[in-house]
Amino acid sequence: MRRTRMIGRVAALLAATCCLAAAPADSPVNVPEPDGLYAGPPKGYTPQTLQGAAVIDADTLAGLMAGPDKPVLIDVAAPDRKPSNFPEGRLWLPVHPSVPGAVWMPEAGAEPLAPAREALFYARVAELTGDDRAKPVVVFCHVECWGSWNAAKRLVRKGYTGVRWFPTGVEGWQEAHETANLRVDPAWAAGSEPQAGR
Repeated sequence: MRRTRMIGRVAALLAATCCLAAAPADSPVNVPEPDGLYAGPPKGYTPQTLQGAAVIDADTLAGLMAGPDKPVLIDVAAPDRKPSNFPEGRLWLPVHPSVPGAVWMPEAGAEPLAPAREALFYARVAELTGDDRAKPVVVFCHVECWGSWNAAKRLVRKGYTGVRWFPTGVEGWQEAHETANLRVDPAWAAGSEPQAGR
């Protein structure tokens, strides 16, 4: 009888933890912040904190966007991959719904990131902020995405003081707000250094 109750409790715990999409605050485990950037699998439970940055939710983001000092919004989500069984000859037109007004730099939170791409990321952010390292910059991708944590961490390490990490990302935003389909940032897609900023 005791064994049956124990099995029932374990089954209930598994159902509650592994079958739901967990936001960082809902994580069943306490994930510590790594000392540096995270180089493990890009999808998984993330820390609830990011030292040097503010962790925000969708309501806070909406408030920032409605305020006088508009934040720079940076989406680092990876693009959808074309399915291997996609019919040959059909046009592949994926869409990327995101927070309206965001600049999409796919996989800018990858670790490792090629030095030229990392330099381009810093240059592009400098351009978007007008070289103002105190300007609010919100970094996000998808829920349970280490890419946004890494990209925000890169900015903190570079001396940006207005970094906000939005860990629930696109999914957290679209629960109560409209999304917009984004195209990859042209400078990021071209891989060339923007004229302004360093």
